[in-house]
Amino acid sequence: MRAPIDILDARLIALLTEQPRIGILECARRLRVARGTVQARLDRLTGRGVIRGYGPDIAPAALGYGVTAFVTLEIRQSRGHTITGGGDLLCRIVARSNADLQRVIDQVVGYEAIVRAATIIALAEQIPYRTLPLVESVAAQ
Repeated sequence: MRAPIDILDARLIALLTEQPRIGILECARRLRVARGTVQARLDRLTGRGVIRGYGPDIAPAALGYGVTAFVTLEIRQSRGHTITGGGDLLCRIVARSNADLQRVIDQVVGYEAIVRAATIIALAEQIPYRTLPLVESVAAQ
């Protein structure tokens, strides 16, 4: 089986992660490949679902949502939805305050399919969301 990405793909992904507003021509210059190569690689990575979007990375706290919590939901088992284990779905929820978090959790558990919720409030973001180590590992295979 062929590796899902190679070293050039990994370098392109890393460059776009570090500088998401960079253009195709500048990517080609920095990677020392043809513009068409960069465009073809991006088209292939997007088409295969490796790259899912180019949108901005939003900081919820900067928008007034300073509370982050992780909520494990236990979902009522029904036709076509059976999962093993105690938690069926892990959600990251942001809220403006602890009281707002309670309001959001109350709304979530208000759905009939939700049996139970367990909430953990994050005191600080220790490690930001990242995927580059995964990309580098796959490319090295």
